[in-house]
Amino acid sequence: MVEMIESGTTTFCDGYFFEDGAARAVAASGMRAVLGQGVVDFPAPGVPDPRINLKAAEAFVFRWQGKSSRLVPSIFCHSPYTCSPETLIGAKDICREHEILFQIHLAETRTELEETQQRYGHRSVDHLGSLGLLDAQTICHHAVMVNDEEIELLAHSGVGVSHNPESNMKLASGVAPLPEMLAAGVKVGLGTDGCASNNNLDIFQEMDTAAKLHKVHQGDPALSSALQVAVMATKGGAAALGMSPLLGSLEPGKKADLIIIDLNQPHLTPMYEPCSHLVYAARGADVRDVIIDGSIVMRKRQLLDVDEQEVMAKVREIAESIRTRH
Repeated sequence: MVEMIESGTTTFCDGYFFEDGAARAVAASGMRAVLGQGVVDFPAPGVPDPRINLKAAEAFVFRWQGKSSRLVPSIFCHSPYTCSPETLIGAKDICREHEILFQIHLAETRTELEETQQRYGHRSVDHLGSLGLLDAQTICHHAVMVNDEEIELLAHSGVGVSHNPESNMKLASGVAPLPEMLAAGVKVGLGTDGCASNNNLDIFQEMDTAAKLHKVHQGDPALSSALQVAVMATKGGAAALGMSPLLGSLEPGKKADLIIIDLNQPHLTPMYEPCSHLVYAARGADVRDVIIDGSIVMRKRQLLDVDEQEVMAKVREIAESIRTRH
């Protein structure tokens, strides 16, 4: 969260295990987040008995729903190949009951696609559609291996998609059909997928990658324009999370989430077209001030709510203990 604040992110969506720890960190950091307790059908960190995976997820929702205006609980079913149809439907039912977001990895790799087809007789998107899981309160992470018919289904159902180009490149998952999804009207936001598969959380770097990857992949320099990518990082992300009425643009009635960029830098001089500059030239380190929900959380590169040095010292201790054990 320190890294995200310092590189200009005000709101993020997360999903995995030990989400209570993530929730406590969100409360302390001043950030806004959608946090999904992870669900799989085998023993998992914090939930050693898979028979209670949905109960554990719902308990997380009960603990955090309504506790903070900046924290929205969610349920994150890892994928179609780690969660049975019964688990997926049960998790979605809980999400509908609590009116919260349902998260899932979807069509990330060819292996997933082939395994889902072999096991259920459907491609990944069609599988979720057959279970009734695709609606405006579902966000699918990656959506790399999707065809034209599936793109139309994602658009028609109102599903949000998290596009994670750097992760997809690092893991050799493939290149998502981003231009086709945008043209079809799919709600696409921009993500990093996390440090394990990226390795950073700098949304500016992610914008630059997203804008360039699809150009070279399809041989068309007009694809993934700077404006489209900037929208994905702002309004698109809010739409994918179902939070458009509150976030994503500076308008009366929306939350006061702003960042201020220091333009007095050699690599930002001169500036002719601000949107292009934002995507292709600016870096996370150029963010000077961050305001979330009207509160200043970073002023002149100094965090106001978190002791950055203390956090890094603790993380180094944890890293050293891991190295020692191995």
